[in-house]
Amino acid sequence: MLSTKNSEKLISPIENLTDMAKKISIDDLDKRIDVKGSKDELKELAITFNNMLDRIQESVEKQNQFVSDASHELRTPIAVIQGYINLLDRWGKDDKAVLNESIQAIKDESENMKHLIENLLFLARSDKHTQKIHKEKFMLNEIIDEIVTETKMIDTSHIILMEKNEEFMINADKNLIKEALRIFIDNSIKYTPPKGTIKISSWVKNYTSIITIEDTGIGISRKDLPHIFDRFYRADKARNREKGGTGLGLSIAKWIIESHEGIINVTSEQDKGTKIKIELPLAV
Repeated sequence: MLSTKNSEKLISPIENLTDMAKKISIDDLDKRIDVKGSKDELKELAITFNNMLDRIQESVEKQNQFVSDASHELRTPIAVIQGYINLLDRWGKDDKAVLNESIQAIKDESENMKHLIENLLFLARSDKHTQKIHKEKFMLNEIIDEIVTETKMIDTSHIILMEKNEEFMINADKNLIKEALRIFIDNSIKYTPPKGTIKISSWVKNYTSIITIEDTGIGISRKDLPHIFDRFYRADKARNREKGGTGLGLSIAKWIIESHEGIINVTSEQDKGTKIKIELPLAV
C-alpha cells in the first residue's frame, strides 16, 4: 500500500505535466503548470517547462504586435493613394492642377511604401538569421568621410562637422555599417532644428573603435529613451509621420551594430540634444 501511494505521488505530477502539454496551443499560451507539491527534479522540470512557455508566449506576442504595427503603417499610404485615385477619377481628368498634385502624392506614398516594405523584409531576414553579412577589412575613416561629404551635399540647413576621424581598420560588412551610420545621422538631422549642429567623430581607444554622432536637436525624454530601438516605437507619432519615418530605422541600425559585436550607448536631454556612441572591434 505504501508503495502504491508513493508511486501515485510520483506519477501524479508527470500526468499533470503531460495533460497541460496536450491542452496548450498557439492560441492558448497563458496556461502554466502548478509547481506546488512537486519535489526535487519534477519541480525543476515543471519550472523549466513554465519558463519555456513564458519565452514562447513573449515571442508570439511580439510577432503579433509586429504584424499589427506593419499593417497599420501600410494602411495610411494605401488610404492616401486610394483617396487621390478617387480624386483623379472625379476631377483630375479635366483639372491639370489636380492631376499634377495627385500624381506627385501617389509617387511619394508609393516610395514610402517601398521603403517600409524593404525595412520589413530586412527585419524579417534578421529574425530568421538569413540576412547575409559579407565581412571584409576596410578603413572606417574612409566610409565616414564619404557619409559626411554626402550629407553636406544633401543637407544645407544644418552645420555638419567632423571633429575627429582617426585612421583605423575594421572587419565588417561595409554596406551595412554605412547604412547604420546613415540611419543615426539622418535621425539627428530630422530632429535638429535648422542651423543646428551635427558632429561626427571617430577614434581608437583600448583596441576598440569609437564613433560618436552628437546633435543639438530636440532630444529624447527619459520615458522614451529606453524604447527608441523598439520596432515602430514613436515618441511622437504625428511628428514622425510628418518627417517620413517608419519607426524601423533605429531597430535596423541596432541589429547591424550588434551583429558586428558592437555596442550602442545613447544619452539625451530634451531641448539640448542627443549623443550616440558606437563601439566596434578593430580588425585583427
